[in-house]
Amino acid sequence: MKKIFYLSLAVIITMYSVGAFTLKAQQASNPVIYADVPDLSIIRVGKVYYMSSTTMHMNPGVPIMKSTDLVNWKLVSYAYDKLDDIDELNLANGKSTYGRGSWASSLRYHKGTYYVSTFAGTTGKTYIYSTKNIEKGPWKAASFKPALHDHSLFFDDDGKVYMVYGSGKIMLTELNDDLTGIKTGSTPHEIIANASIAAGPNVGLPAEGSQLFKVNGKYYLFNISWPRGGMRTVLIHRADNINGPYEGRIGFQDKGVAQGGLINTAKGEWFAYLFRDFGAVGRIPYLVPVSWQNGWPIIGENGKVPAQLNLPANKSIIPGIVAPDEFNHKKENASLPLVWQWNHNPENALWSLTQRPGYLRLTTARVDTSIFLARNTLTQRTFGPTSSANTVVDISHLKNGDCSGLLLLQKKFGWVGVKAEDDGNYLVMINGESGTAVEVERILLKQKVVYLKADCDFRERTDKATFAYSLDGKTWLNIGNTLNMAYTIPHFMGYRFGLFNYATKNTGGYADFNFFHISDQIANKN
Repeated sequence: MKKIFYLSLAVIITMYSVGAFTLKAQQASNPVIYADVPDLSIIRVGKVYYMSSTTMHMNPGVPIMKSTDLVNWKLVSYAYDKLDDIDELNLANGKSTYGRGSWASSLRYHKGTYYVSTFAGTTGKTYIYSTKNIEKGPWKAASFKPALHDHSLFFDDDGKVYMVYGSGKIMLTELNDDLTGIKTGSTPHEIIANASIAAGPNVGLPAEGSQLFKVNGKYYLFNISWPRGGMRTVLIHRADNINGPYEGRIGFQDKGVAQGGLINTAKGEWFAYLFRDFGAVGRIPYLVPVSWQNGWPIIGENGKVPAQLNLPANKSIIPGIVAPDEFNHKKENASLPLVWQWNHNPENALWSLTQRPGYLRLTTARVDTSIFLARNTLTQRTFGPTSSANTVVDISHLKNGDCSGLLLLQKKFGWVGVKAEDDGNYLVMINGESGTAVEVERILLKQKVVYLKADCDFRERTDKATFAYSLDGKTWLNIGNTLNMAYTIPHFMGYRFGLFNYATKNTGGYADFNFFHISDQIANKN
């Protein structure tokens, strides 16, 4: 009997352990997306969630992502193809808009229409885009001055439409019924004189990042601030009237996970969607459970960010957020998959998927002095904890002075590729972490096709990258040195993989890229 008892107990324990492991394996983990998806704004329509985010100087802009579980997301649209047609956005006449472009967006759904609003210091405008079909469009665009900083678009129950905005001092303005501007005859007015006070007297970054919600008849305003010597902090103010008075408090303070708002599930569960500055990979999204106490949202589990969430398990962000591309788009007017964004506004006449079927062709039409001014650099996000990208480029038609290859784009950039010179083509690794392009290594290239690779290690903010090349696509050889990556405010974006071709002497040369492959594995995992 004892043997039977102990055997049965062992079976039960084993089943319990396996079950517990399975349950844990089915849970989501934070961060929910290990890639640069900052300033997120989320809505739920029925059982489907939509999220907008910031990509600043990239185009198309204001990405729209879709999820059915709050954890696994897929790009489905962009609010605009081109924010505006000015030198800064076009990388023309030596101008650029790195770190600017369009900033924090606000995503809303009201009476069958989806709205995305954003603003741009580059143009001094506020933009509102609307559509009946958020996944397929078309989008209707409206814009007006001034640029309302870190605003929250808000449709109130009385039919009025507002924007809440500001830094430190929080302002409220009513919009026209057609959302084409500030309502005629109305005056923006202050609703909170100094929202930062809730975080204490020693504040470095004033309260910003406004997102306004209405729950059970009360208004809840989410902001962030950054106390000196502390961390990014969630601030929450609430009021019974949209005009105030508002009472405020610290809403959450852990790991610097902050800025965002509230979302509930169809089952009535509440979460705060927030993001965290996490080094060179960028600002990465977290979900934190919310409970309610005395009319206040209580964020976190015992005030902390949980590692695990009672939500479906995370899947790879490939191919929803990033994806490989064989460039085998055969339609005459073929467009690129949504995972791609151009660095600034592209010159559409100078890139093609059809001039050589199965290839992305990048052609030069002007002389540039640096990779930062190069038109038609095509990018995708890097991601963590590790990520790797590789491509193959045909350089047969480069002209003297052309530079072409695979880039890691940020202010402290690096790339591996080809320089075409009078005496031949040279495979080079360029390290730009000092702020200027330093050629670390060059190898005479005696063939017209070369394979290129970049590996990124973001584990525990390691933030290092290495480059490699192959002559046959099978044997890889390291080239150059390690790039010490860093998130910098002038670019204000996590590192991007990029494909590029630019001229330094002659125009009309072109490079043909046969594929772009991406992986969450790198060769050296140690």
